[in-house]
Amino acid sequence: MQISDLAPRIGSRVEADRSELLSGAHSQQIRQLLEQRGVLLFPELDLSDEEQLAFAETLGEVIQQGIKGIYKITLDPTLNDTADYLHATTHWHIDGANDPVPTLASLLTARVLSEEGGQTEFANTYAAYEDLPEDKRQYVESLRVVHSQEFIQRALYADPTPAQVARWREIPEQVQPMVWTHRSGRKSLVLGLTAGRVEGMSEAEGTALLEEMQAWATQPQFVYRHQWTVGDMIIWDNTGVMHRVEQYPANSGRLLSRTTLVGEETIA
Repeated sequence: MQISDLAPRIGSRVEADRSELLSGAHSQQIRQLLEQRGVLLFPELDLSDEEQLAFAETLGEVIQQGIKGIYKITLDPTLNDTADYLHATTHWHIDGANDPVPTLASLLTARVLSEEGGQTEFANTYAAYEDLPEDKRQYVESLRVVHSQEFIQRALYADPTPAQVARWREIPEQVQPMVWTHRSGRKSLVLGLTAGRVEGMSEAEGTALLEEMQAWATQPQFVYRHQWTVGDMIIWDNTGVMHRVEQYPANSGRLLSRTTLVGEETIA
């Protein structure tokens, strides 16, 4: 494989033989690189859905979302019956932060792009933790934060209907440490707009701290913004990277294929 950095603190561009990728010949190296760099770009690889699924299975266990592990990222409700949830992905988040075990990683291939918006940003929460001043690291390591789908959805819908709120609350709240100590020994911040309350703090105090930490973790030195080309495939480490999409028109036709890997460790 030929590997080059996309940005100093996050992201690598990977050029590799298609057949070798599908065979799993590079799977161990890819997983190691993913943890080190957070985001991997395979430019214009143009894998079919079936090939993307096969490649994902060389990296880990696939979550059976969508059709046979291929979940369509689109705002078109005729193609995705949970499209309404995707509007909130314009806010920074970690997938499954309100689950006991967040997903390991996701693979995303661009099929149809919007003429306006639709670019994706990624923020390295390993690097953000590592660059905190020592006293701040010690402080946030003791904190526990309540995550909920309701928090991120309310950032989009200021006046939701009772039916919307009831649907959001179908997924229970989850209390997570603000700092994830991984099995590898490395540490990352657990943030995003699913984070709504800090245990032991008043609402105002907790909100102020979460906003401060969110602003810290999304500084330019920690962020890679991807300008999509049809056929690009990106893999991101969901355990150490937040992401968000730039707003785009719901009728743009934008369509990406996502395959997600089962999580392998709890946040601890």
